[in-house]
Amino acid sequence: MSELTHLSASGEANMVDVGDKPATTREATAEGRVVMAPETLALVVAGDAKKGDVLGVARIAGIMAAKKTHELIPLCHPLALSKVSVELTPDESLPGVRVTATARVTGPTGVEMEALTAVSVACLTVYDMTKAVDRGMRIEGVRLLAKSGGRSGDFRADAEA
Repeated sequence: MSELTHLSASGEANMVDVGDKPATTREATAEGRVVMAPETLALVVAGDAKKGDVLGVARIAGIMAAKKTHELIPLCHPLALSKVSVELTPDESLPGVRVTATARVTGPTGVEMEALTAVSVACLTVYDMTKAVDRGMRIEGVRLLAKSGGRSGDFRADAEA
């Protein structure tokens, strides 16, 4: 395993200097899910949640969160993102909502944290908008699925068991 890049030789947390790294196209995709009661999922799908369009609001929340990742995660660099997409898919087999986010940038650092932040906030928004009817929901499986670009190369997660 590589050494932690955000720690100095004496163990202090520091922002990584990416000034000498080449600007390349980098992309990352993350996923997560909100598991809920079947009745809650039915409300979401029908658009009958008291707070409104759960999937639409969660999509926008995820996109906004990706753009603000550097304000939420202390050592992240602010990035000029060229793409953020958030997909929310109702899944009766959970039952719940599957969330996938992709972020892209041309720059000197990756976008894994932006994709993960988008998924996390989209899941939290689904929870917030439906918690009045189902406080037992679970947010699960938030993880990086894939990344491409940069010095560390490509990554693809193993299939989840």
